[in-house]
Amino acid sequence: MASEDQAVVDAPSPPVAPTVCVTGAAGFIGSWLVMRLLERGYNVHATVRDPENKKKVKHLLELPEADTNLTLWKADLTVEGSFDEAIQGCQGVFHVATPMDFESKDPENEVIKPTVRGMLSIIESCAKANTVKRLVFTSSAGTLDVQEHQKIFYDETSWSDLDFIYAKKMTGWMYFVSKILAEKAAMEEAKKNNIDFISIIPPLVVGPFITPTFPPSLITALSLITGNEAHYCIIKQGQYVHLDDLCEAH
Repeated sequence: MASEDQAVVDAPSPPVAPTVCVTGAAGFIGSWLVMRLLERGYNVHATVRDPENKKKVKHLLELPEADTNLTLWKADLTVEGSFDEAIQGCQGVFHVATPMDFESKDPENEVIKPTVRGMLSIIESCAKANTVKRLVFTSSAGTLDVQEHQKIFYDETSWSDLDFIYAKKMTGWMYFVSKILAEKAAMEEAKKNNIDFISIIPPLVVGPFITPTFPPSLITALSLITGNEAHYCIIKQGQYVHLDDLCEAH
């Protein structure tokens, strides 16, 4: 039995939950990833373009644990430095946000350049924060397997053929180009800034969703049913991943 004058040892404090940032949090993949992170006790900084638009963020605010562990931050890939505050104090960053407009009339300025510049801006924000241990980028299988002749085996040295993509301009070509250029730029800049950079390369993503609008990838997944022939070339590749498995990989 301890004597009265013996020092009382305080009970150990519970571990502090890690804080992470998810860009593009209102989207198909981003919102599901936020949900899974909250379930695991993370504090989540979720970036969206307009936190005041309740219609577009309602599905995030209604998630379990959102009241205590989720904060929304205004950020835009086209605005340099707009991710600084959201990333400040975070140990990890999941960069999911990406322009995905297959019908764009100006893909160079509306899809490709914003994707690359946004990626570089986020790396700069991570470097400024000086707390980020790892940056995880949601890339695409379109960065490695789009070429005239398909390979049997792909690895981390594989890249899609940009000349072939620009020549054919198949459905989603601007998305493939944007991801390729963004990933290559990120690998170089992350190395310069000593940031642990991981690229997740999913094929066509399918599964349930909590977003208020229909996910673009499901338009492709259901194209055989809807008769959307423009998306058949993607379906023919026969490569799919369930949304839950993709978020687990992150």
